[in-house]
Amino acid sequence: MTGFHEIRLPLAASMGAVGGPERLTEIVRLASGAESRNARWSGSRRRWDVGGTVMRLDVAHELVAFFEARGGRLNGFRFRDPVDWKSCAPGTAVAATDQLIGTGDGEATEFQLVKRYESGEGAFTRIIRKPVADSVLIALDGVAVTDFSVDVSTGVVALEDAPAEGVAVSAGFAFDTPVRFDTDRLDMALVGHGAARIVRAPLVEIAG
Repeated sequence: MTGFHEIRLPLAASMGAVGGPERLTEIVRLASGAESRNARWSGSRRRWDVGGTVMRLDVAHELVAFFEARGGRLNGFRFRDPVDWKSCAPGTAVAATDQLIGTGDGEATEFQLVKRYESGEGAFTRIIRKPVADSVLIALDGVAVTDFSVDVSTGVVALEDAPAEGVAVSAGFAFDTPVRFDTDRLDMALVGHGAARIVRAPLVEIAG
Protein backbone atom coordinates (compact mmCIF):
# COMPACT_ATOMS: atom_id res chain seq x y z
CA MET A 1 0.00 0.00 0.00
CA THR A 2 1.32 3.43 -0.95
CA GLY A 3 2.03 5.70 2.00
CA PHE A 4 4.38 8.15 3.61
CA HIS A 5 6.96 7.22 6.23
CA GLU A 6 7.76 10.01 8.69
CA ILE A 7 11.49 9.32 8.59
CA ARG A 8 14.32 11.36 7.11
CA LEU A 9 16.88 10.02 4.67
CA PRO A 10 20.09 9.79 6.75
CA LEU A 11 22.19 12.92 6.29
CA ALA A 12 25.33 10.86 5.67
CA ALA A 13 23.64 9.28 2.64
CA SER A 14 22.55 12.73 1.43
CA MET A 15 26.03 14.24 1.24
CA GLY A 16 26.81 15.36 -2.28
CA ALA A 17 23.15 15.46 -3.35
CA VAL A 18 22.68 17.27 -6.67
CA GLY A 19 19.43 18.97 -7.58
CA GLY A 20 16.94 21.69 -6.73
CA PRO A 21 13.65 23.17 -7.91
CA GLU A 22 12.27 22.70 -11.40
CA ARG A 23 9.33 24.25 -13.25
CA LEU A 24 7.46 23.40 -16.41
CA THR A 25 7.14 26.28 -18.88
CA GLU A 26 5.62 25.94 -22.31
CA ILE A 27 7.32 28.18 -24.88
CA VAL A 28 5.78 28.79 -28.30
CA ARG A 29 7.64 30.71 -30.99
CA LEU A 30 5.18 32.99 -32.79
CA ALA A 31 5.29 33.83 -36.49
CA SER A 32 6.59 37.28 -35.57
CA GLY A 33 9.60 35.70 -33.90
CA ALA A 34 8.39 36.63 -30.42
CA GLU A 35 7.80 34.03 -27.73
CA SER A 36 4.63 33.12 -25.84
CA ARG A 37 5.47 31.63 -22.43
CA ASN A 38 2.98 29.80 -20.21
CA ALA A 39 3.56 28.12 -16.84
CA ARG A 40 2.18 24.57 -16.95
CA TRP A 41 2.65 24.15 -13.18
CA SER A 42 1.37 26.60 -10.57
CA GLY A 43 4.53 26.10 -8.51
CA SER A 44 7.83 24.27 -8.51
CA ARG A 45 8.80 20.65 -7.92
CA ARG A 46 12.16 19.61 -6.56
CA ARG A 47 14.42 16.80 -7.73
CA TRP A 48 17.75 15.51 -6.45
CA ASP A 49 20.13 12.64 -7.02
CA VAL A 50 21.92 11.35 -3.94
CA GLY A 51 23.97 8.91 -6.02
CA GLY A 52 27.12 9.52 -8.00
CA THR A 53 29.41 10.12 -5.03
CA VAL A 54 31.81 7.76 -3.32
CA MET A 55 30.72 6.79 0.20
CA ARG A 56 31.87 4.44 2.92
CA LEU A 57 30.48 0.92 2.68
CA ASP A 58 28.52 1.30 5.90
CA VAL A 59 26.85 4.47 4.56
CA ALA A 60 26.06 2.71 1.26
CA HIS A 61 24.59 -0.19 3.23
CA GLU A 62 22.45 2.25 5.22
CA LEU A 63 21.15 3.77 1.98
CA VAL A 64 20.33 0.32 0.60
CA ALA A 65 18.46 -0.56 3.80
CA PHE A 66 16.55 2.74 3.61
CA PHE A 67 15.64 2.09 -0.04
CA GLU A 68 14.43 -1.44 0.73
CA ALA A 69 12.39 -0.29 3.73
CA ARG A 70 10.62 2.31 1.58
CA GLY A 71 9.83 -0.27 -1.11
CA GLY A 72 11.69 1.65 -3.81
CA ARG A 73 9.26 4.19 -5.28
CA LEU A 74 6.34 2.93 -3.20
CA ASN A 75 6.53 5.07 -0.05
CA GLY A 76 7.51 8.67 0.52
CA PHE A 77 9.86 10.00 3.18
CA ARG A 78 11.54 13.16 4.43
CA PHE A 79 14.62 14.70 2.83
CA ARG A 80 16.64 17.67 4.02
CA ASP A 81 17.39 19.99 1.13
CA PRO A 82 21.09 20.86 1.56
CA VAL A 83 20.41 24.52 0.67
CA ASP A 84 16.78 25.24 1.57
CA TRP A 85 15.67 23.76 4.91
CA LYS A 86 14.79 26.72 7.15
CA SER A 87 12.33 29.61 7.20
CA CYS A 88 15.35 31.90 6.77
CA ALA A 89 18.70 31.80 4.99
CA PRO A 90 20.94 28.80 5.88
CA GLY A 91 23.39 30.94 7.85
CA THR A 92 20.71 32.75 9.86
CA ALA A 93 19.07 31.63 13.10
CA VAL A 94 15.37 30.75 12.90
CA ALA A 95 13.14 33.50 14.36
CA ALA A 96 9.41 33.58 15.09
CA THR A 97 9.01 36.53 12.72
CA ASP A 98 10.61 34.88 9.66
CA GLN A 99 7.44 34.13 7.68
CA LEU A 100 3.95 35.62 7.74
CA ILE A 101 1.56 32.66 7.80
CA GLY A 102 -1.73 34.47 8.28
CA THR A 103 -3.72 37.35 9.73
CA GLY A 104 -6.15 36.97 12.60
CA ASP A 105 -9.90 37.36 12.07
CA GLY A 106 -11.04 36.63 15.62
CA GLU A 107 -12.22 33.13 14.68
CA ALA A 108 -9.50 31.09 12.94
CA THR A 109 -7.09 29.16 15.17
CA GLU A 110 -5.33 27.07 12.52
CA PHE A 111 -2.68 28.36 10.12
CA GLN A 112 -0.62 26.56 7.46
CA LEU A 113 3.14 27.01 7.53
CA VAL A 114 4.44 28.61 4.35
CA LYS A 115 7.69 30.04 3.04
CA ARG A 116 7.74 33.02 0.70
CA TYR A 117 10.45 33.48 -1.92
CA GLU A 118 10.89 37.02 -3.22
CA SER A 119 13.21 38.60 -5.77
CA GLY A 120 12.56 41.90 -7.45
CA GLU A 121 8.94 42.07 -8.57
CA GLY A 122 8.45 38.31 -8.40
CA ALA A 123 7.35 36.15 -5.48
CA PHE A 124 6.28 32.56 -4.80
CA THR A 125 4.64 31.13 -1.68
CA ARG A 126 5.45 27.51 -0.89
CA ILE A 127 3.37 25.36 1.45
CA ILE A 128 5.52 23.70 4.12
CA ARG A 129 4.05 20.34 5.12
CA LYS A 130 6.94 18.68 6.93
CA PRO A 131 8.31 20.94 9.68
CA VAL A 132 10.92 19.50 12.01
CA ALA A 133 9.57 18.61 15.43
CA ASP A 134 10.33 21.15 18.18
CA SER A 135 11.73 23.67 15.67
CA VAL A 136 8.61 25.79 15.16
CA LEU A 137 8.39 29.26 16.72
CA ILE A 138 5.23 31.41 16.55
CA ALA A 139 4.68 35.14 17.09
CA LEU A 140 1.58 37.35 17.15
CA ASP A 141 2.30 40.88 15.98
CA GLY A 142 5.98 40.14 16.54
CA VAL A 143 5.59 38.85 20.11
CA ALA A 144 6.56 35.21 20.62
CA VAL A 145 3.88 32.90 22.05
CA THR A 146 3.97 29.32 23.32
CA ASP A 147 0.28 28.36 23.48
CA PHE A 148 0.19 26.44 20.19
CA SER A 149 0.69 22.98 18.75
CA VAL A 150 2.02 21.85 15.37
CA ASP A 151 1.08 18.84 13.25
CA VAL A 152 4.50 17.84 11.91
CA SER A 153 2.89 15.64 9.24
CA THR A 154 0.91 18.51 7.65
CA GLY A 155 2.55 21.76 8.79
CA VAL A 156 -0.66 23.10 10.33
CA VAL A 157 -0.24 25.27 13.43
CA ALA A 158 -3.11 25.29 15.94
CA LEU A 159 -3.30 28.21 18.39
CA GLU A 160 -5.18 27.80 21.65
CA ASP A 161 -6.99 31.11 21.13
CA ALA A 162 -7.97 32.80 17.88
CA PRO A 163 -5.87 35.92 17.18
CA ALA A 164 -7.87 39.13 17.09
CA GLU A 165 -8.74 40.68 13.75
CA GLY A 166 -5.73 42.15 11.97
CA VAL A 167 -3.11 40.46 14.17
CA ALA A 168 -0.14 39.20 12.14
CA VAL A 169 0.65 35.52 12.71
CA SER A 170 4.25 34.67 11.87
CA ALA A 171 6.46 31.62 12.22
CA GLY A 172 10.02 30.39 12.10
CA PHE A 173 10.92 26.74 11.55
CA ALA A 174 13.20 24.10 10.11
CA PHE A 175 11.63 21.73 7.60
CA ASP A 176 12.11 18.69 5.41
CA THR A 177 10.83 18.11 1.88
CA PRO A 178 8.50 15.15 1.24
CA VAL A 179 10.03 12.98 -1.50
CA ARG A 180 10.12 9.46 -2.86
CA PHE A 181 12.74 7.53 -4.77
CA ASP A 182 12.25 8.01 -8.50
CA THR A 183 13.64 4.57 -9.32
CA ASP A 184 12.95 1.00 -8.31
CA ARG A 185 16.59 0.02 -8.81
CA LEU A 186 19.86 0.98 -7.16
CA ASP A 187 23.08 0.36 -9.08
CA MET A 188 26.21 0.13 -6.95
CA ALA A 189 29.89 -0.26 -7.64
CA LEU A 190 32.76 -1.15 -5.33
CA VAL A 191 35.44 1.46 -5.97
CA GLY A 192 38.03 0.62 -3.37
CA HIS A 193 38.66 -0.97 -0.02
CA GLY A 194 35.76 0.03 2.20
CA ALA A 195 34.21 2.40 -0.36
CA ALA A 196 31.34 2.19 -2.83
CA ARG A 197 29.53 4.39 -5.29
CA ILE A 198 25.77 4.45 -5.72
CA VAL A 199 25.61 5.17 -9.44
CA ARG A 200 22.14 6.74 -9.37
CA ALA A 201 19.56 7.33 -6.61
CA PRO A 202 17.09 10.00 -7.83
CA LEU A 203 14.54 11.64 -5.55
CA VAL A 204 11.45 13.61 -6.54
CA GLU A 205 9.26 15.87 -4.41
CA ILE A 206 5.73 14.70 -3.69
CA ALA A 207 2.70 16.32 -2.08
CA GLY A 208 3.31 14.40 1.14
